[in-house]
Amino acid sequence: MGEPLADQIVMTPKCKTANSTTLIIERKSKSAVNGDGSVHVAGGDHKGIVINKTAQSDLNADVPAQLSLEFRVFLVSAQTGKHTQESRNLQFWFVASLPDWQQPHVAQEFFKELVSPQEFPRDYVGFIKKLMKLMQHRYPSIRRLEIELRQLESVAPPTRPLSADESILGQKVELTEEKVLELIESSYPNPITIQDISNTYGWEVEQVASCIEQLQSKGLVKSLEHGAFTRVGQADSEIQIVKQMPTMASAKQPTIAVITAQYCEKIAVDAMLENKETFVRYTTVGLPAVQLPDGTYYKPTRFGESNVYTLGNIGAHRIVSTKLPSVGHTREAMTAAGNTTTRLLGKSMLPLFFSPPPPPHPPSFFPFFFTPTTFGTFQKVDYVFLVGVGGGVPHYTDYSKHVRLGDVVVSHPNSNQKKTYVYTYCGYIRCGEGEGDFEFDTKEYCPNSLVLQDIAAQLKSQEEKSFPWMQYLNEALKGITSNELEQDFARPDANSDKLFMSIGERDVIEVAHPSPAEGAARRQEGCPRIHLGPIASGRKVAREDMLRQIFSAKYGALAYDCEFDAVIESVQGNCRDNFAVLRGIADYKDGARRSEWQPYAALAAASVMKAMICGLDAPSD
Repeated sequence: MGEPLADQIVMTPKCKTANSTTLIIERKSKSAVNGDGSVHVAGGDHKGIVINKTAQSDLNADVPAQLSLEFRVFLVSAQTGKHTQESRNLQFWFVASLPDWQQPHVAQEFFKELVSPQEFPRDYVGFIKKLMKLMQHRYPSIRRLEIELRQLESVAPPTRPLSADESILGQKVELTEEKVLELIESSYPNPITIQDISNTYGWEVEQVASCIEQLQSKGLVKSLEHGAFTRVGQADSEIQIVKQMPTMASAKQPTIAVITAQYCEKIAVDAMLENKETFVRYTTVGLPAVQLPDGTYYKPTRFGESNVYTLGNIGAHRIVSTKLPSVGHTREAMTAAGNTTTRLLGKSMLPLFFSPPPPPHPPSFFPFFFTPTTFGTFQKVDYVFLVGVGGGVPHYTDYSKHVRLGDVVVSHPNSNQKKTYVYTYCGYIRCGEGEGDFEFDTKEYCPNSLVLQDIAAQLKSQEEKSFPWMQYLNEALKGITSNELEQDFARPDANSDKLFMSIGERDVIEVAHPSPAEGAARRQEGCPRIHLGPIASGRKVAREDMLRQIFSAKYGALAYDCEFDAVIESVQGNCRDNFAVLRGIADYKDGARRSEWQPYAALAAASVMKAMICGLDAPSD
């Protein structure tokens, strides 16, 4: 971070109480340090370090700190073995030549080195000494530090949080009713077989069947033909099974489409609609012919891609919402995303199947031909919303830029970008020559019109006075029913919003959420905050903490999601000029893993969507 400076690093006690100690460490010229007996000037390896026992800092008290960062440690008494929790708060002042945008990066890198598990100081003296040595030799841009060490209550030792995916850790996923239900919900509206579920995690077929029986007895799952199962909708009696969508009068055609990927997202969006009606269209496909023992041939059938459409109103606007059966970059997910979006919005390539030749020549593959045909489900859609959950990009030191669980990020261009985009996908990463030097292969997306982004910006500008989305959220909560194993859409306890920082390999440390600066506007308690910025995706960057932070800083991303680029590609391919991606923040990764914050985050995103739709002009016809 730089060469050692000739300045001396001076430590001065500021104040001490029964349970706290505050110290100041600052950079001073030699001439500014008193040479009397009130100071201890170190020599040898510690040359340039000064311990000042009486002199006060010459920094004016009315100059506020530029950044602050708080974390907690657990001290163990050698005599009693008791764990005492201690809060350690660092406040930073920087040299005038350091640009504002570099200050958070310097503070975070300083902190990571300070708490590195390989060299973490085990006592007070070692902790203070490391602070001073880092400031002296590695961080010349830090001008002053103020450190408060405050003892908290005695508590049980903490459990270490998981810092990697279950699959990365090599842990076998436990078979539970909740996990089986999650897979069925994820596949919805596509029905899924017991064998499909068993294959996902290598579970025993008989045990999966037992879980499904329990879910059926609770009214959460129902069986269909071909040995498949699907989720029972919350208003399943109102769902209509159709072969084709019924013809609609022009005035009833929706002008706004909403695309979701997870079951809780679909429930959240539908809770915002009035006068709802839902249609499900199942398709079946023939599998390769199988020869039976008697020499005859049997051609099995299973469900293919299915579609669900919920029609309703938000004010004067006619809405259609749908759910994708999967997202991501597997061949199946990309095909499903493209097909579902195209069926929703525009033209489709319909296959024309030919009958197989008669036995004894059963084919394992049938040739098929495609013809462009207007499937034309909803031709009048002008606006497309991609609504659901995502992972926030926390700002460890800046309260105003910090994205927290339950907040909502709306895809919006960043004013600092050279190129205008609202969504970016990272497919490949190349390591450069220098440490921390990476090249990212990305693809950026931006709608031709920024009408929806402008409405979101207007909502954001009125955030301190008006929160219309909060009213919509509370109204929707009342309408969502709750069965056993049904996800709870209420806002989780604020204490469950824990923030961790990666400090190397799989090691993480819990840090406090940043506090507001003096005089800064505070967030409304319990109210989702709107953030405007690009949304990113790509597993390689989303799930590795260091790359995630570097990529976010470079591309201005405020949230990550589960690779919706194929969906956006299809939206643009179907000539829709207005689209927005809304992500309710469910975790600090990419929102993929089920958590207690997912349902609420989905509801928060849906409520902001409703506020944006209410800001649109009413349809002309």
